Amino acid sequence: MTVLIYIQSLNPRVSYIFRHICKRMLGLTIVFTSKIEKFIAHDGPKFSYLNQPLGKELYFQSVHLLFERGIEACDIQVMPWEDTQCFFKVNHPDAALPFDIFAASFYLLTRYEEYLPSVTDTLGRFQATESIAYQNQFLEDPVVDIWVAKFKTVLRNRYPEIQYEKQHFKICPIVMVSQTYAYAQKGMLRSIGGTVRDLSKFEFRKGIERIKVLLGIQKDPYDIFDFLIQLQQHKKRKAIVFFGLGGYTNYEKNIHSANPQHIRAIKHIADYILVGLKISYDAITTLSECKKEKKRLEHIIHRTLKYASCSFFKIKLPAAYRNFVELEIEKDYSMGYSNHDGFRAGTCTPFLFYDLDYEVQTPLKVHSFCHAYTRSNELSQQKESEEKMKRTLQKVKAVNGLYIIVFTNAVLSDPYSRTVFQNIWYIKESLVST
Repeated sequence: MTVLIYIQSLNPRVSYIFRHICKRMLGLTIVFTSKIEKFIAHDGPKFSYLNQPLGKELYFQSVHLLFERGIEACDIQVMPWEDTQCFFKVNHPDAALPFDIFAASFYLLTRYEEYLPSVTDTLGRFQATESIAYQNQFLEDPVVDIWVAKFKTVLRNRYPEIQYEKQHFKICPIVMVSQTYAYAQKGMLRSIGGTVRDLSKFEFRKGIERIKVLLGIQKDPYDIFDFLIQLQQHKKRKAIVFFGLGGYTNYEKNIHSANPQHIRAIKHIADYILVGLKISYDAITTLSECKKEKKRLEHIIHRTLKYASCSFFKIKLPAAYRNFVELEIEKDYSMGYSNHDGFRAGTCTPFLFYDLDYEVQTPLKVHSFCHAYTRSNELSQQKESEEKMKRTLQKVKAVNGLYIIVFTNAVLSDPYSRTVFQNIWYIKESLVST
């Protein structure tokens, strides 16, 4: 069944956000028209998106954002609405919603605020504290998905005959591998230097562990790949392991990409679990370096690279994503904050990257993670973190979204963290309570 949308002028912004919400999220077939006669004559479901309604139709009032070009600071006033929050308030009494859901969703999904001047951290990253979501206490809510569920209710109340595509709650655990091994395969100089450093800092247990690994007495603690494979063999799960293959720099400390043991580890895990590329810090905005790292991984796994993530989740918009598009990388998993839980783009549904500078939708699909797991030595902090994870899990389940949580192989070297990871891996999505 086709839903007809009346709009005065169709442009890339309007097309992008309407197709994302109506088609990709709700599974509707939509058609736009700017002809009043065609809209009035249409007998099926329809609504208008205008500054003023045409008559008594289902009407959503628009603000200016989707009809502008370029990037300018917006005066955003966040307001409470039912059980959530929203912005871009509208005032017409006949408007079906009290805000422009399409403009607000566009603002969050395109990361409009990240194009504006802001204070970055020491790694040059946009900070969660600079976002309107953090500043207005809705960072931990997938507000776009919540809004769309309410939009669906409005449509259903007016047109109960509309059929919607059913969405399913899914879980996707991610493992980032910055250093494939903690001690092994580092070479003599790095190993000796590491041992001396351990002893000079009185980290005797770490020094002994290093020596045992180098002597072959103990398995390297970062080598958790057999553990992941065992999980996959017991329960099939669409998890992804991202390996770093950049050169040794101040930010990247992995072993050489041509190291035979390194290559064997990647091939071994790729036989069972999806493998992606963790783009090195210096390659994020350097196309030639990004291309080299992509070729390295493709040469190892003998398949085209589909999945990528930026080191330290440093998404320098739009340069990083343009490189991904240029290299025909299909899916990104960088959209989140390393030190704050929540939804960087306000959603738990994958979406296509829209380049605001060029005003064009791209084929790169962006996946938002909501939690980067870290192990705390304080039991109270650990319990608090796990409770947050559970609450977020329920929020994603409530909107039938995609729950992505990020671990590192370094974190998984800890037995307690492996237990947390294992519990998430074995969750049956259909049984998660809401």
